[in-house]
Amino acid sequence: MTAFESAPHPVPVNVRPDRMRYQPPPWLRNGHVQSIWPTLFRRVGNFTPERELLATDDDDELHLDWYRQGSDRLAVVSHGLEGHSRRPYVLGMTRALLSAGWDVLAWNYRSCGGVMNRQPRFYHSGATGDLARVIEHGLVMPYKRLFLSGFSMGGNLTLLYLGEQGERVDSRICGAATFSVPCDLAGSAEVLSRPSRKIYMNRFLKDLHRKMQEKAEKFPDLIDVAGFESIRNFQQFDDRYTAPLHGFRDASDYWARASALGRLRDIRVPALMVNAADDPFLSERCFPESRRVLGAHVRFEAPRWGGHVGFVEHARDGYYWSERRAIAFLQGVAS
Repeated sequence: MTAFESAPHPVPVNVRPDRMRYQPPPWLRNGHVQSIWPTLFRRVGNFTPERELLATDDDDELHLDWYRQGSDRLAVVSHGLEGHSRRPYVLGMTRALLSAGWDVLAWNYRSCGGVMNRQPRFYHSGATGDLARVIEHGLVMPYKRLFLSGFSMGGNLTLLYLGEQGERVDSRICGAATFSVPCDLAGSAEVLSRPSRKIYMNRFLKDLHRKMQEKAEKFPDLIDVAGFESIRNFQQFDDRYTAPLHGFRDASDYWARASALGRLRDIRVPALMVNAADDPFLSERCFPESRRVLGAHVRFEAPRWGGHVGFVEHARDGYYWSERRAIAFLQGVAS
């Protein structure tokens, strides 16, 4: 019996065309409420994954959560900054994909998921090599189709990977659906540095401080956390830690090279990017409309509401609008 079969089967996700326009109730028409509500209040069915450790070429490991039900189609789900594979938005998308008949592989970036990785490096928005390793591993199985889904940083990572693959993309990859994508990292870092976004920035820095302390204990010659309390934004953090640990000159170099925005036109499979107009994390450049930027294969949608990884929906079947939208898109590209 698989881990999925041992849990209650999710009800089929309703993807009627009249549900594709997101219309939340009035009290949810606020980007901050949408961004915070799911973290505090959403609970998704208790699916027990099969955990696998996947070795990397540099003597590290990635922690994978498998949900298998004997399908010949696989979906890979990538989480956001300081997230993990058991976050409600990952589990919600996992449940929707399972109900649509797909096996699901939700993975944790290095240092995420409650286990610190072995190398000094951790993860970043442009670490497409790790995503490529996960996809390569998944395609070793007898899957005929592979679909990608990503949230926030995981959305940028997914689209950047597809852009880098370009014409070389594996023919079994049929498409991708991404949500709340900070495809302009520099602009989004500036937005999050504003005083009105302090609640979010402080939460990220608190979690990252804890990780850097653990890293510093293992690698005291490479990582120093003295004075970390003076860090107030991502530019300071990325200048001090992300850039030097991952081969970038500085934060600006990292943001330029790791942003998916400039690679969207290179994508050669159908890809959906959905960014809510009231997302408190995103810059104006994260809402591209020009086909010269998007290319021929990326569909961009900007619902008026939804916040950051929100798209809350109070429905009897428990699904959020983002999950309905992803399944509707998937059904259109996977045939």
